[in-house]
Amino acid sequence: MPANLVIVESPAKAKTIKKYLGKDFAVLASYGHVRDLLPKEGAVDTEHDFKMKYQIIDKNKKHVDAIAKALKQADTLYLATDPDREGEAISWHLYELLKKRGALKGKAVHRVVFHEITKRAIQEAIEHPRELSSDLINAQQARRALDYLVGFNLSPLLWKKIRRGLSAGRVQSPALRMIVEREEEIERFKPREYWTIEADVEAKQQAFSAKLIEFEGDKIRQFSITDGQRARQVEQAIEEAAQGRLRVARVEKKQRKRNPAPPFITSTLQQEASRKLGFSAQRTMRTAQQLYEGVDIGEGEVGLITYMRTDSVNLAQEAVEEIRDYIAERYGKDNLPTKPRSYKTKAKNAQEAHEAIRPTTIHLTPEQLKSRLSADQFKLYSLIWKRTIACQMIHATVHTVSLDLTSGNSVFRATGSTIAKPGFMAVYQEGQDDRKKDDDEGRILPPLEEGDHVDLRKLRPEQHFTEPPPRYSEASLVKSLEEHGIGRPSTYASIISTLLQREYVELDKRRFIPTDVGRVVNKFLTEHFTQYIDYDFTAKLEDELDAVSRGEKDWIPLLREFWEPFKRLVDDKTQSVDRKDVTQEKLDEACPKCGQPLSIRLGRRGRFIGCTAYPDCDYTRNLGEDRASAEPEVVEGRKCPECGSDLIIRQGRYGKFIGCSGYPDCRHIEPLEKPEDTGVTCPQCQQGNLLKRKSRNGKIFYSCATYPKCNYAVWNEPVAEPCPRCNWPILTIKTTKRRGTEKVCPQKDCDYSEALETPQAG
Repeated sequence: MPANLVIVESPAKAKTIKKYLGKDFAVLASYGHVRDLLPKEGAVDTEHDFKMKYQIIDKNKKHVDAIAKALKQADTLYLATDPDREGEAISWHLYELLKKRGALKGKAVHRVVFHEITKRAIQEAIEHPRELSSDLINAQQARRALDYLVGFNLSPLLWKKIRRGLSAGRVQSPALRMIVEREEEIERFKPREYWTIEADVEAKQQAFSAKLIEFEGDKIRQFSITDGQRARQVEQAIEEAAQGRLRVARVEKKQRKRNPAPPFITSTLQQEASRKLGFSAQRTMRTAQQLYEGVDIGEGEVGLITYMRTDSVNLAQEAVEEIRDYIAERYGKDNLPTKPRSYKTKAKNAQEAHEAIRPTTIHLTPEQLKSRLSADQFKLYSLIWKRTIACQMIHATVHTVSLDLTSGNSVFRATGSTIAKPGFMAVYQEGQDDRKKDDDEGRILPPLEEGDHVDLRKLRPEQHFTEPPPRYSEASLVKSLEEHGIGRPSTYASIISTLLQREYVELDKRRFIPTDVGRVVNKFLTEHFTQYIDYDFTAKLEDELDAVSRGEKDWIPLLREFWEPFKRLVDDKTQSVDRKDVTQEKLDEACPKCGQPLSIRLGRRGRFIGCTAYPDCDYTRNLGEDRASAEPEVVEGRKCPECGSDLIIRQGRYGKFIGCSGYPDCRHIEPLEKPEDTGVTCPQCQQGNLLKRKSRNGKIFYSCATYPKCNYAVWNEPVAEPCPRCNWPILTIKTTKRRGTEKVCPQKDCDYSEALETPQAG
């Protein structure tokens, strides 16, 4: 057995590292965290300095056993988990478990960290080990304790006041608040009308357009022209003054530089992968993890990128030198700035010893690796590779031209821009969220001088309406969380995942929309736990946890400072908040049925308007529906066949149907659309025909018209032909990809089938 045992988190990482270490090293995986808090109340002892009660994670017990067994034959243990708080905590938990078993007696224990899985980085880490960092461990313990205390106290409160199964989290709740507040802003938004005037002109056999910026000496702002009548007045006045020509009053030419974006950090990688690849944050991090841990590229597993959880834009000097040499060789020295580009990290707690996300070697191009990578791996690696190259290239040079065209005291402006020298843009351009492309980008204007004239072909008044702010996408939500200081690089993916799993939000066209439950949970938290989902409070707490990780703050006083007022508030709200005040929102409207107030209520299928006198009064209507449209539509010319009352069209969980107005005394119902009669007699009862119906989930089936007296039904279209094999009165038409279209017997114990001949075009 080798004398040295190295522990990492994943078997993929273990496999990659093993090839860089000699025969004296064995490498095993812990398979992630090995210990966690007891999953019950009291796991964090708030009465005794927040002592935390841990237990081994069941699924990883066998891996801990394997590590302990291997350690018996080794002299030295190297804990080589990820270079962040979580990685430090995994190493510490494993250390504690092994120490408790007595497995560390007589063993040397070292902590080693590396930010890329390359031979040089692994060997350097082994040569320069350190001890476990109590500061990083305490910071992770404090974070875990905070999340536990919030979850185990707020979640049961949500169960009591709203609905069972709900949860609240220290970081997910402010994120939910962002999404709900944006939706409310959209709902409150009232569009404003405004008009612009465009001039279609031509000069030197080139057509282009210009926008009115001044009229009769007054500057045109967004709401200068607010109706069509005024727009036509302006149009007419300019036409009369222009007489078909505009004069070039000003020509301005400029040259500007556009610099490349910095190399990727976790948040910007998630944003760009969302914008350009359509990846979710989770998909991005999962794929990046694979690239970091190692991919078989024909010479065994190789780590292709540096560590993907980072908020530092720093690049190692040797990496920069390699990138610059590559740029000079492939793109030419004229695309290389005189000095290497350096970028300033914005995050307060970013460790400059860490690096941005980059390829471990720039010489492994995406094209070389394409056949060895999965589709997702190739797309993400290409994105990282191109961004890394671009960040060290020369700026792009853009030429801009601006023309002012006049008619009397009215001024039109046309702009154009062309890329004189693409520089970094030849390799990569950063995506943007919800921003319209510049109208002038790529537009070339004719060469004109002051005093020239252009022909006015047409004036175009155009109507516009202001638009509400867009809903959050994954990219813009991550960006907003980062700007507010909520969460950290490793948490963005799990925040989004939790909101979706809890059904507090849903994605529509890759945009977040809060569900009714999400709105109610947010309303409860913002009204009763305002401080704890405040953006500044959450960000301040993150900064304090960072201070713990730097050894500048003690974690126990930090927890105490949070816990005592929080617990008092939870206890107070448990007693003082009435569930009806949380799940109901009173309206200034009386029930048309009994006169009692109406309220917006939360039901199993979301929010609706209902009577506060329920269950004595059962009046309800859909949210957003007015009283008149909520009145049930009476089916004309028909009465209930069971009790003689009016039949009305009702709305149910699976759509509209016809029901008796005497409900609940009479429960007669029937489908809104009359089922199509196939003309095939039911083979079971020989009384009714088989009707074509639609199931609740929209699937077509065929069942007996006499239901519920006869419950015969088949999924495939029936044919009035007896089965040649078992003589069952009908066959059915069935189509599958494998066998095509066939006539088959619907009886389970008969396997008769025959190919259905399709008619040939004559």
